[in-house]
Amino acid sequence: MPPRFAYWTILAGGLPTAFRAAEREELLPTFKRIQEKHPDAEMKFFARGRLWASPEEARRAAEAARGRRQPAQGRDWRPGGEHRDSRQPIKEAKKTRNLRRRRQRVERRRRS
Repeated sequence: MPPRFAYWTILAGGLPTAFRAAEREELLPTFKRIQEKHPDAEMKFFARGRLWASPEEARRAAEAARGRRQPAQGRDWRPGGEHRDSRQPIKEAKKTRNLRRRRQRVERRRRS
């Protein structure tokens, strides 16, 4: 069975137990039995690497995180003070060199 990435789990003594289920109701009988010996036991929802009180809380946090995203940078943006491509002079030199070579080839063909 593939691993679940969002599930209900039981915590006893602040540590997770091996009891997990997709639905909260599936764990309630086990949770009641564990609570008899561990009164501090609690049931939490695990999603996106964190424990939540409920799936709704996890969903609200995910929506809030989506709203905080940075706007996408333009194609010309570069880190640093000038926001320009530091390799641009090299690229331009290569283009002019290639253009010069192409012209020389064309001229050689015309002479032949």
